[in-house]
Amino acid sequence: MSKIKTRFAPSPTGRMHVGNLRTALYAYLIAKHEGGDFMLRIEDTDQERLVEGAVDIIYRTLEKTGLIHDEGPDKDGGVGPYVQSERQASGIYLEYAKMLIEKGEAYYCFCDKERLASLTCEVGGKEINVYDKHCLHLSKEEVEAKLAAGVPYVIRQNTPNEGTTTFHDEIYGDITVDNSELDDMILIKSDGFPTYNFANVVDDHTMGITHVVRGNEYLSSSPKYNRLYDAFGWEVPVYIHCPLITDEEHHKLSKRCGHSSYEDLIEQGFLTEAIVNFVALLGCSPEGDNEIFSLEELVKVFDYRRMSKSPAVFDYTKLKWMNGEYIKAMDFDKFFEMAKPYLEKALTKGQDLVKVAEMVKTRIEVFPDIYDLVDFFETLPEYDIAMYTHKKMKTNAQTSLEVLKDLLPILEAQEDYSNDALYQTLLAYVAEKGVKNGYVLWPVRTAVSGKQMTPAGATEIMEIIGKEESIARIRKGIELLENA
Repeated sequence: MSKIKTRFAPSPTGRMHVGNLRTALYAYLIAKHEGGDFMLRIEDTDQERLVEGAVDIIYRTLEKTGLIHDEGPDKDGGVGPYVQSERQASGIYLEYAKMLIEKGEAYYCFCDKERLASLTCEVGGKEINVYDKHCLHLSKEEVEAKLAAGVPYVIRQNTPNEGTTTFHDEIYGDITVDNSELDDMILIKSDGFPTYNFANVVDDHTMGITHVVRGNEYLSSSPKYNRLYDAFGWEVPVYIHCPLITDEEHHKLSKRCGHSSYEDLIEQGFLTEAIVNFVALLGCSPEGDNEIFSLEELVKVFDYRRMSKSPAVFDYTKLKWMNGEYIKAMDFDKFFEMAKPYLEKALTKGQDLVKVAEMVKTRIEVFPDIYDLVDFFETLPEYDIAMYTHKKMKTNAQTSLEVLKDLLPILEAQEDYSNDALYQTLLAYVAEKGVKNGYVLWPVRTAVSGKQMTPAGATEIMEIIGKEESIARIRKGIELLENA
């Protein structure tokens, strides 16, 4: 076989949907696994859906995710232009459509909207529109007269009504359809632009694409593609249709769910590496139990033959877990750089942000988790004194009050409020009382944090908030316990 060449051919219609990112990723991995090339093509023939700035989003997303294309609009590989509107302007699609007309595989259609609207019929309770090949029977002279008169037209594929069409997909196997189910789809629209389906076939062939990777929503269109390849006498590429991605309710992952695009997930505090890793496993499982892979590792282990036919569920909880694993493994300096904006927003009283970052690094799954973990450093929350009671530590409101009242003068006299010095002070009190560490540390941590769960122990918290605030919070704890 010739060198593998895949393509990612997005429409610039906004943020990159997770499904599109997966298509790009799989196309990249399939090519790179075999030492092939990965091409970017911009499909902007649907002018009504174009969104300003969306092409920049495509470039930015591919760059950030590491899916670097070998050729595209910005990297000429000799088969450009790589933007469909530019290809359309060169006349390539009309030229190929006319080739099909000469072969009898396509024809001009001059039917107006009113006539087309009258062709609806009901099939299985659904109203569908099936073209009746009316213009196929126009004579050559009639066609030329209408063209000369400037009558608006489209060009349609001439699909036989009888027989079957079979195509092969690497994931779904051989699929056969009756030709009677295939309509004479439009190849060139009345505005002169090609339809998505026609442009795809022409571009994939003329640009040397060997493997076509796309979502399984295109399975139903594939027989039409094959008929076009056969009509031209071209070799059909290898088809790889990816399974549907659903939300946890098993509905198609829609933009309304709030995490359907790459940029949504970045804004929610996810790491690019974790997103790529997670998306790679949406419908394809490498061998073994490992689920954490870098992009380089994915290139080595990815085998599209292990893709599933069944829909892949976007498990948000699993993505968060995976992201947490990536954060744990991060270099601290890089972590701090990313965590700093969240810490600066949450903590405004000169707290040591580096020390706080060290506390939370292994405890968060996404960066916004930082807010709820560190808010008590800024302000002591209202809390229930029931928190002072801990069965395992053998503490209750009464024992906690006694400990805090004993420690208050000791901590007021303490000058060194470093974690180590404070810890030694509390251990000395523990030894003097003849109790276990938790008997003392639990009430102190409760008083200085006001929280059941904290990212650090009592003395680490006191070091961050300082002597004045620590004393004030212990006094508050004493007051709450006495009033109870």
